[in-house]
Amino acid sequence: MSALLAAAAVLCSQPWPQLDRYVSTFVSQDGRVIERSAGDRTTSEGQAYALFFALAGGQRDLFARLLAWTERNLARGDLGTTLPAWNWGKRRDGSWGVVDVNSASDADLWIAYALLEAGRLWGEERYTALARRVLANVAAREVVSIRGLGPMLLPGPKGFATRGGFRLNPSYEPPQLLRRFAAEDPRGPWGAILESTIRMLRETAPRGAVADWVFFSPSRGFVSDPVKGRVGSYDAIRTYLWLGMLPESDGALRSLAPALLRAFAESGVVPERIDVESLRASGRAPVGFAAALLPLARAQRDGRTSDALAAAVAKAPADTYYDHNLVLFGHGFVEGRFRFAADGRLIPAWESPCAR
Repeated sequence: MSALLAAAAVLCSQPWPQLDRYVSTFVSQDGRVIERSAGDRTTSEGQAYALFFALAGGQRDLFARLLAWTERNLARGDLGTTLPAWNWGKRRDGSWGVVDVNSASDADLWIAYALLEAGRLWGEERYTALARRVLANVAAREVVSIRGLGPMLLPGPKGFATRGGFRLNPSYEPPQLLRRFAAEDPRGPWGAILESTIRMLRETAPRGAVADWVFFSPSRGFVSDPVKGRVGSYDAIRTYLWLGMLPESDGALRSLAPALLRAFAESGVVPERIDVESLRASGRAPVGFAAALLPLARAQRDGRTSDALAAAVAKAPADTYYDHNLVLFGHGFVEGRFRFAADGRLIPAWESPCAR
């Protein structure tokens, strides 16, 4: 057993220093996650991830502050009726507020998931009720039925449906979340979206590398995205992360995307970009990529690669907003801070101390 895996068994109920650093660096007292490398903007993604980490870390007060800021500033005061604007920051006139009212469906799913699980784990019915309303709004505004594919989540309500087909982002659809939603709302589209998502991964990553964006044409099926092409990089790294955090019962699904792990094992470097067809890799990825691959390496019981990735994370601490998020997800998962049940339920370490 690697040193990292051995440590997981004794970390379950201890403080989470990486989360504490994240909060002190990026989260304001009133609950705004500040992306300092991007003009101090705030995104719905940042708020959504922070809500999840607050729940996984058992920090109820932090969760409440994050939720209050999100609802007040991104959702016109009511998340139950308004999907959050994805971008809040300094506007051209110098004022601060919503810059782009379009919502981002991945953030919407993570917000709904955090609310749903907070309601269940903390016994807060108001969170459960709000989660259900957010999900209903997502289903109404961001889910479409695509001929030849079925129900699918668009990245947002506007800008992703074209005359020839639909732009899709595989990293926007974590299977864990879709399973949890399907259990909570069996009449909703979530189970069918999961089936479409699995098909998308299988058909667009035949060589084990996931693209940032893909395109589905009802007449041609899945093809390269006309805007971003066939590159896998800063979006796709999250897909490897979600797959790595699936339970053991999902062995076939977890094995769909081994390309980045192979590239790291061969070169000792996590590539920043990879062509999903030729597998030509380029660039040196930031530390967050190594952290995001940790769960997948562990799932494949590759102790040598796991230890090498963990060493890379330890040697170059995260300093950007996105890297911090990837480290909290990937490193936090292999440390045993949280895991996901087969039906998508969150199992935080604080719920059953040292159960791993």
